Amino acid sequence: MEKQDKINVIDAFKRHAKDTGSAEVQVAILSARINQLTTHLAANKQDAHTKRNLLRLVGQRRRMLAYLRREDATRYQDLIAKIGLRK
Repeated sequence: MEKQDKINVIDAFKRHAKDTGSAEVQVAILSARINQLTTHLAANKQDAHTKRNLLRLVGQRRRMLAYLRREDATRYQDLIAKIGLRK
């Protein structure tokens, strides 16, 4: 993921002016990276290292979403609607 892409994702999901590490931002960055790796894997099916990393990121995002759902259900619902997960 390029630096400018990451900055754009942070700007879209931050909760306040200096927010770079909230759960929403972390999930959004993970989702962008997952989408990027998914397109890479579609073209390179035999890339086992990328597949392993993709599965690791999916698990990390799943745990972060579970935390957010447990702590604040409204923020969780807003986030999955904004990202487009679980329609």
